[in-house]
Amino acid sequence: MTGFRLVAGLVWALALAAPAGAQVAPDPSVESRGRDGTVRVLFWQAPSTLNPYLTGGTKDIEAASSVLEPLARYDENGRLVPWLARVVPSRTNGGISADLTRITWSLKQGVTWSDGTPLTARDVVFTWRYCTAEGAGCAQRDAFADVAKVEALDDHTVEITFDAPKPFPYAPFVGAQTPILQAAQFADCLGPAAAGCTEANFAPIGTGPFTVAEFRTGDVARLTANPNYRTPGKPAFAEVILKGGGSAVEAARSVLETQEFDYAWNLQLSPEILAAMLARGHGEAVVAFGTLVERIAVNFTDPDPALGPLRATRAHPHPILTDPAVRDALSLAIDRAALVAVGYGETGRVTCNIIPAPEFYASDTNAACRTQDLDAARATLDAAGWIDSDGDGVREKEGRELRLLLQTSTNAVRQDFQAILKQWWAQIGIATELRNIEPSVFFGGDAGSPDTFQKFFADLQMFAGNYAGTDPEAYLEGWTCDAAPTPANGWQGANVSRWCDPGYDALAAELSQTAGLEARAALVRRMNDMLVMNRVVIPLVDRGRVSAHARDLGGVVMNAWDGELWNIADWHRLPPE
Repeated sequence: MTGFRLVAGLVWALALAAPAGAQVAPDPSVESRGRDGTVRVLFWQAPSTLNPYLTGGTKDIEAASSVLEPLARYDENGRLVPWLARVVPSRTNGGISADLTRITWSLKQGVTWSDGTPLTARDVVFTWRYCTAEGAGCAQRDAFADVAKVEALDDHTVEITFDAPKPFPYAPFVGAQTPILQAAQFADCLGPAAAGCTEANFAPIGTGPFTVAEFRTGDVARLTANPNYRTPGKPAFAEVILKGGGSAVEAARSVLETQEFDYAWNLQLSPEILAAMLARGHGEAVVAFGTLVERIAVNFTDPDPALGPLRATRAHPHPILTDPAVRDALSLAIDRAALVAVGYGETGRVTCNIIPAPEFYASDTNAACRTQDLDAARATLDAAGWIDSDGDGVREKEGRELRLLLQTSTNAVRQDFQAILKQWWAQIGIATELRNIEPSVFFGGDAGSPDTFQKFFADLQMFAGNYAGTDPEAYLEGWTCDAAPTPANGWQGANVSRWCDPGYDALAAELSQTAGLEARAALVRRMNDMLVMNRVVIPLVDRGRVSAHARDLGGVVMNAWDGELWNIADWHRLPPE
């Protein structure tokens, strides 16, 4: 699998089994909306909601991005571009105040919601109120961490005031994670009522190219072209069928072999399987490297079900994983290059960082993780008093055996990783139980389910995460003490490890007020190092985002800095070759 090319110095793109000659599509702006019929998209991790504020799952956020839109977002080259806003505010154009405490957004004129009512600054203000309302359990609250107030200066002007100078003020309402909600639809959904607003959460009214015609959680969404979409002639498709379920292998096969679908999302497949499917010549795979890291999260709280309502809360620290020697040994025993070879090939790279890109943010402090060292792992456990006294192959200390539960979503690559990790850890005296969970449940936001990655009722869990754009401030805010999922906040929050370090929180506060790329990069590297050297997270693979589309589907532009459906308004059917 070859054919890498560098795009704008930030994003790597890969075209596999591409047609011999590029096809030029007709200008869609001169044609009618909906002219190309139906496009069928397969999300094998089925969306469970279309409200990005009530989920941390990428599958849900990306599915919703065809309907809900932000003020600005990042394009495929990592550049910030206006979306519902007229321009991106800056010091130069007067949109950011001299003291860096205010940013003013001007909305595009004439934009309406899909029900025909106008988008106004009041909707933007409401969206802030919605996410920050007490008891809302908003999954994206970190994006609004330093916001003091949001005001509508007039129908098309919004001013955000921060509680301190904010050198990088582009977290609120930027990217697919924080789109604008219609105030009229969600007016009765503030605070604790948010999760119960099923109709609004499953069928939000948006400004995007499509509207929700039908949504069955964990199964299928049927979207139809928004008749009030602001761009003439777009979208080209009248209907999107967004099907969930199955596996990554089945998703790839549906596009590259059986041709039942036009687009298959997030193909976490072994390189051999993907290459064999591509060889049939029915479709193309697109890859972009950004900030997506496959990692193991370490639980710093005790998930023992006997603890009842205090299970997996800071009231009970983890009885094993609070020992740094155990966390160090787990990382030392991993051969990350072998994982890349088994699971990703050219679409993955070894990483020792949770912030792998852009390159100027990448740290080399944890570079030793690139080399597996089983002897060092054993010595680390020996020195900490974890010994195998009865010769059964499992170490113990003070009467507690070194047994851990590793959970992840159901996926062939992840199950391969689980099996390999179990073998490596067994070689150093750690017994590992494995559990895999249906992706739509694991990455869902259902506060009533015991199996979500936010609840983390296990010792270790493996998944991938990333952040929108090229600045990781809001993403790193997700490991602050207050960002932990708890029963009180409906188990929403990015700090699933429930680790808490006031020193890290202080760095997060400093980053939020630091200007200058070099100074910000230095703080980002320090925060990354705290996370990876304390083994709050154990990075495994810097993953390229991999998807596949039919050869006659045009307009697809893979975007590692935002979401894969970011430009679905531009998708269209190519003429026959």
